[in-house]
Amino acid sequence: MRYRDIPLPWRIFIGAVGWLILISVLHYWLNADHGTRRVIQMGYMPVITNLAAPLLDEASEKSGDIRFSAMKFASFAEMAEALRNDQIQAAFMIAPLSIVLRQQGEDVKVVCIGNRHESTLVVRKDLKVRTLKELAGKTLAVPMRYSGHNLSILQLMEKNGLTGRIRVVEMNPPDMASALTVGSLDAYYVGEPFAAQTVRSGDAEVLYYVEEVWKNFICNLILVKQTFIESDTDIIRMLVQAAARSGLWAGKNIEEAAEIASRHWNQPVEIVKYALSSPENRIVYDRFVPRLEEMQYMADIMLHFGLITKNDIRGLVEDRFAKEADLEGIDDFESILRVQVRSRSDDNESSDAFFK
Repeated sequence: MRYRDIPLPWRIFIGAVGWLILISVLHYWLNADHGTRRVIQMGYMPVITNLAAPLLDEASEKSGDIRFSAMKFASFAEMAEALRNDQIQAAFMIAPLSIVLRQQGEDVKVVCIGNRHESTLVVRKDLKVRTLKELAGKTLAVPMRYSGHNLSILQLMEKNGLTGRIRVVEMNPPDMASALTVGSLDAYYVGEPFAAQTVRSGDAEVLYYVEEVWKNFICNLILVKQTFIESDTDIIRMLVQAAARSGLWAGKNIEEAAEIASRHWNQPVEIVKYALSSPENRIVYDRFVPRLEEMQYMADIMLHFGLITKNDIRGLVEDRFAKEADLEGIDDFESILRVQVRSRSDDNESSDAFFK
């Protein structure tokens, strides 16, 4: 039967099916790695402490044997479930939640700490609040109860005799700025650039930068499962070293880093640049090695405020990859992934390889 002899409805149907097949093939060809590259899914929230996620995503997009794919989440709770169910291999996770997961029986390891000193407590400008005590009776949002921001505000309230006098609520960071603008919130405490949004718009003022009340504050960290470490040690080593290198690169290339992040975060580049540079030299990029004593301090605070029932974090911290980080030769964006990986054989001899 010739094509023109086929009834019109069937021709339309055949044409539509053919078009869908063509589009599917093109989509696969343009976006898939065609089986030649290993893809590592990284869950993250769009905050500066997790700047490594979009940087590694972009740096590995078109070259190398490993593709680090950044998957943006709307909440840390969703990210935690994705890690539990192996939908992602690495989670740029809010720090106290890693303790909760460990105590719930998940064999997770903290392998790297994100950029520090990037969180801010802001208050509605019309309230003219100048001290924490003036927030008594007001509503303040934190990302979740298992966040360093919640631990920090609980400590501040206790220290200032305000326990129970500030209403602390949980809210996903992307929703905080709009909630404050419409008056649903009086203040919020969060990682940047979400605080910068209302400061720049004139709706809020800074009450505290986190480093003023908690030196070397840990907002987020990189969390992986022990099974991933055992099966892909060199990839973990590459991930941690590249994350550390990306921070040092970003500190020297703020404008370019902001442009990359703004594309992935779908936020104005001016906001991201402001958050990265105001105050100047605020963000700490070189304290990425996880330390047991820091995580233990956090667990002790959580126990004190009844967020957990025990402060045992044995086995949570795995610092060897961060300690081994090769930080030499970070001279351009591509050099973020140009990291040395040491592989140890059974006889303890080592050889060096480079991922480029």
